[in-house]
Amino acid sequence: MLLTVEMGFGKEVLNALDEIADVKESYQLHGVYDLIIYVEAETLQELKDLINRIRDIGKIRSTLSLICIKEKRLIL
Repeated sequence: MLLTVEMGFGKEVLNALDEIADVKESYQLHGVYDLIIYVEAETLQELKDLINRIRDIGKIRSTLSLICIKEKRLIL
């Protein structure tokens, strides 16, 4: 997921995301989006619930979800 947050609240939101077990990785960005997070869910309903929990953190202005149905690794 890509997130935009209110100015000055990136670290606060990252700390709150750390408390959600299904958020596997989170990073601050510089650019159009402020944070990128990797989440995992077994079902679409679980994903919807997780997205709602993330949005309830507060200070998040917008989210953009990029859903990977099946992970496929490239071998180079």
